[in-house]
Amino acid sequence: MDEAAIQAKREKIRKLLEMQRRFIELDHEHGVDMREYFAPEESDPLRGYREQYRDLAMEVVADAHALKGSKPS
Repeated sequence: MDEAAIQAKREKIRKLLEMQRRFIELDHEHGVDMREYFAPEESDPLRGYREQYRDLAMEVVADAHALKGSKPS
């Protein structure tokens, strides 16, 4: 894996950690109910959060498999 790919992977992980931090802050400030998380309205701060987090996490998994030369099970 070249340096650019390693940097890209690090950036994805940094973004995942930042997303987790923001989620925890929201939860501590006013709580997060199931509706906000699973069916957020247009104005909810978590709109698109689950999908974006999932997609980014799956990219990190794919990067890890590429690095090791393995395939997801």
